[in-house]
Amino acid sequence: MTGILFHLASETETSALGVRLAPLLRAGDVVRLEGDLGAGKSTLARALIQELTGVVEAPSPTFTFVETYDAPDFTLWHFDFYRLEKSEDVWELGLEEALEDGAVLVEWPERAEGYLPEEALAIRLEIVVNGRQANIKVNRAWMARLAAAGIKSN
Repeated sequence: MTGILFHLASETETSALGVRLAPLLRAGDVVRLEGDLGAGKSTLARALIQELTGVVEAPSPTFTFVETYDAPDFTLWHFDFYRLEKSEDVWELGLEEALEDGAVLVEWPERAEGYLPEEALAIRLEIVVNGRQANIKVNRAWMARLAAAGIKSN
């Protein structure tokens, strides 16, 4: 896997990254949003969801575990596994259905390790001195999509 690194000086820049990634999402895609509490996972997810679906409110599914949205060509599933007690509980939350016919955003994906496809786009957000850092790990297919959209390290 190859990495692309972004420095995000503000919440606005974190949202802007989500907006740039939104049009690249397709049915069958999985995006892993990794990082500590407060790193910006929900901010990035919310911006991506709003850009792709036009919804105004896109709450974090921390307590509901999952929220779904109608994108133009597929259902967008947003999972938050922070409170997941057992990794196999992902099936009760609809992960299998989501992987079959939708695009999937997953916060705290490490809590469902072994249940998510390896070819997922992995975005690790970290708090750094002057904002956030996003390290995007991509396979060749994702790298081609990002390059075609002009997305490269800043």
